[in-house]
Amino acid sequence: MRGTLPTALALVMGLAGAENRAYASVQPYVINNDRGGTVSDRLLEIDTLRTTGQPVEIRGQICYSTCTMLLGLPQTCVSPGTVFGFHGPSRSGKRLKPDEFEYYSQLIAEHYPETLRNWYMKKGRKRIRGIYRMSGTEIIRMGVKAC
Repeated sequence: MRGTLPTALALVMGLAGAENRAYASVQPYVINNDRGGTVSDRLLEIDTLRTTGQPVEIRGQICYSTCTMLLGLPQTCVSPGTVFGFHGPSRSGKRLKPDEFEYYSQLIAEHYPETLRNWYMKKGRKRIRGIYRMSGTEIIRMGVKAC
């Protein structure tokens, strides 16, 4: 019985240490070249990443459209050389009804850091055809961590 408490404490401390090491070794979710996709699919991805806390590294040449919504996750970092592309919400390149446009603009903007959110609502969302391009360096200046 004498060695039971020290043994139990050592076991618990060992398990806690293993848990911390496992968390520290989580592989980052690396975005290489992502042209976007549907808002609904991206929201599912963001929800999973927010829940797990898995680090997100945007390192590719481009991150366009809904890929940019990953910028609002606290565990996201970006490469200064990545080019980010922004545009307003649309349905296959066609304008949405005003109420839908406003709803999806707000939904997208909620996933940006404040400075970027303000820019998007004033300017970025107004382009439906084509994109506004912004460098990773500019995104870093807006408060997103550099990788």
